Amino acid sequence: MFDLVTIGGGFSGLTTACRAAELGLKAAVLERRGEERYPCSSRWSTGVFGVMQISLMNAPDVLIEAFTTGTGGTCKAELVEAVARNARRAKEWLEEQGASFTVEGSLERSQHVLAPPRRFDVPGLDWEGRGADTLMRRMEANLVTRGGEVLRGTKVEALIVEGGRCVGVSARRGGAAMRIEAANTVIADGGFAANPEMIRRHIVPRPERVLARVGPEAKGDGIRMAEAAGAAIGGFGEFYGHVHHRDAMTNASLWPYPHFDALAMASMVVGPDGRRFGDEGLGGVYLANRIARLPDPLSAVIVFDDAIWSGAPGHAGPVPCNGTLYEGGGSLLSAPDLDELARRAGLPAAALAETVRAHNAAAQGHKLPIAQPPFHAAPLCAGITGTMGGVVIDAHARALRPDFTVFPGLYAVGTPVAGLEGGPHAGYAGGLCKAFVLGLLAAEHMAQAR
Repeated sequence: MFDLVTIGGGFSGLTTACRAAELGLKAAVLERRGEERYPCSSRWSTGVFGVMQISLMNAPDVLIEAFTTGTGGTCKAELVEAVARNARRAKEWLEEQGASFTVEGSLERSQHVLAPPRRFDVPGLDWEGRGADTLMRRMEANLVTRGGEVLRGTKVEALIVEGGRCVGVSARRGGAAMRIEAANTVIADGGFAANPEMIRRHIVPRPERVLARVGPEAKGDGIRMAEAAGAAIGGFGEFYGHVHHRDAMTNASLWPYPHFDALAMASMVVGPDGRRFGDEGLGGVYLANRIARLPDPLSAVIVFDDAIWSGAPGHAGPVPCNGTLYEGGGSLLSAPDLDELARRAGLPAAALAETVRAHNAAAQGHKLPIAQPPFHAAPLCAGITGTMGGVVIDAHARALRPDFTVFPGLYAVGTPVAGLEGGPHAGYAGGLCKAFVLGLLAAEHMAQAR
């Protein structure tokens, strides 16, 4: 009998179990994969610990305003306040566990990045020995030292509910069915970006034409089990992701980097009709959502000129497109004039020319005129890194029922929660923020309630 078990061995599950064990609870992490360094989105993370794209060191009131503005007011006030008032403390706790942070670039959201950071000059995934992988191994070691367990190769199949309370899980390990009893069960298995059926149900109708930038086990099992047990779910519709070259759908060297977010903010993105369908200046997360919702999510094209490609926007972001795109096997369509570029990109020339004229007339701020030949284009796709929405929780990370009463014995932390993200511009709280802060809050509430 455990005081708590977590479904999932990423940062959400490890944080909750580690803090709980530190407070004297008997904790176990149930991880579906059997490898010592099991693949998961946490391990592959770049390691950026920010809150709503700004520094976690901001005052709580500033962070609360960032949540409200970023989500268009759709966030849950009590949950936002709990996260905002505990973000800095979560970073300090992580440092006590052995985490170290560094600064990567000038953007405010990148002032606290797990060290050592990934090497951005390496195509494809670069995670072994990087900050996220290193911290996961340290947290697992800390958990075991404190009497906790990590049960690899354990596939949770259902929540066990008795007398209206979650009392554990039914699972399968090594082919054998097992009942794992726990006073508290924590859903911490990530979102559902690797589950086409759930993407189709909750986000976009054509998931096969969207790139999954996640670990293979991001199937949404925890959300589905919680719903089946009677917990409330919601907050779906948007996702956290990036804009990629279309070839990333078949070439793993073109994701997670480079992505086209920064380049798109300075340029122009059009649909198959040669016309813009969104405000590129709102950033890559917003734009990826708009691309994914096109009738054909693989029909978007980015258009820019040689000055943008060769200048600062072409070098912007953590990985410059105009260097690593070629190294990863990607390519551009280039032409001496817009008519020829339209022909090569399969776009209507008259519509593209009209869209460029309107773009140039309004270009200011991030946006630059498209005027210096040669002109360039690239086919795009939307990449989903993390889904938004899931189990409805309170400020202690306790799962709620549809009538907003507490579901005894059931918590949810990290990506599979609702209430912090979404809205008209796909406001993104930060994956590590949700994992680290909510994990602490859940563990501490269990310890206080024991």
